[in-house]
Amino acid sequence: MNIRWLIRSQSIMTLASGMIYPYYLLFLKNLGNSYSKYGLAFAVFTISSAACSQWLAPRLDRSGMKMMIWSAVGMMVAMVAFPWVESYLWVILLQAGMGCCSAMQKMSERLLLADYTHIGKRGPVIGSYHFWTSAASGFAVLLGGYLIDWLTIDVLFYFSALLYGLSGWGVWKIYRRGSLHKVN
Repeated sequence: MNIRWLIRSQSIMTLASGMIYPYYLLFLKNLGNSYSKYGLAFAVFTISSAACSQWLAPRLDRSGMKMMIWSAVGMMVAMVAFPWVESYLWVILLQAGMGCCSAMQKMSERLLLADYTHIGKRGPVIGSYHFWTSAASGFAVLLGGYLIDWLTIDVLFYFSALLYGLSGWGVWKIYRRGSLHKVN
């Protein structure tokens, strides 16, 4: 089964997150002005991700593709919103939303890798998936460093939002085409 579409869309998503992540940490630290606020922001992200995963789990089998699309859209909205944040409360709210988006993305990614591969032949596909998404992540950090030297962190957030949008659009195109067939 050819799932290059999944590898491409998730490589773009990894590029978006990897490009902003190290600089996003600096953004949070500057906004919170303390390590405890910084820690709270990440705790909200991980706890909301865990809580959402429990709520999403029963819906995963029938809505995996939709979750992947909504995850990209949600992250795109969060990236557009971050440059406008002036209050720590908004950071916490965005972190909670991003945690839910992360749960949707991770769960749907794993479901689709399992559904669209053959038992006993998953290794090469998963290896290719891991290679391309990891390479995208490494390239993203490098690209983000160069871009932030020339531009502002706000532009980096907006560029990341664009990449999240492209990822979601790519999955949406495949979903709308209806050309996916699960492996039996």
